[in-house]
Amino acid sequence: MANTPQSKKRARQIERRTEVNKARRSRIRTFLRKVEEAIASGNADAAKAALLAAQPELMRGVTKGVLHKNTASRKMSRLSARVKALSA
Repeated sequence: MANTPQSKKRARQIERRTEVNKARRSRIRTFLRKVEEAIASGNADAAKAALLAAQPELMRGVTKGVLHKNTASRKMSRLSARVKALSA
């Protein structure tokens, strides 16, 4: 349990930051789910559009510290390969 004023303040800050990060992670997952659904439906144009919308969200998650850079790159690479295979 936080005892000093500084540790109490840090606990409050962490609580607020956790909420922001949770919302950001949820937003990223929503964009990724839209890409997955477009791939599952077999619609190449929708999948490509969803992928283009998801890419900046993933990278924003990296800059905000929600995702590791390699994780975002791996997800983008795998999704774009699947979209490319769908359109071919």
